[in-house]
Amino acid sequence: MTSPNLDDLSLKELKAHQKAVEKAIASFAEREKAAARAKVEALAKELGYDVADLFDLPRKAKRVSEAKYRHPENPSLTWSGRGRKPQWFGEWLNAGKSADDLKIA
Repeated sequence: MTSPNLDDLSLKELKAHQKAVEKAIASFAEREKAAARAKVEALAKELGYDVADLFDLPRKAKRVSEAKYRHPENPSLTWSGRGRKPQWFGEWLNAGKSADDLKIA
């Protein structure tokens, strides 16, 4: 493979070569990773395992949002203020009442 004389290229041509090289490097890395993954999966299968069974990776803990609003008559009903409004919260607002009245101090 012959390399172009980089001194003879314009800035635009050099940047085009740079992008092509970066893309080739990324593609090469992905192919290498896929080949390594395939080898690991084949070895695990040969030994009678699933790859997921072999690696006990910690799972991300699900973040639970703190409740910001509480139902006035049923304290077990709460809402964090995120996601869809619960029916009781919507009914409270539709009755002309303020959300501030439901805020947890």
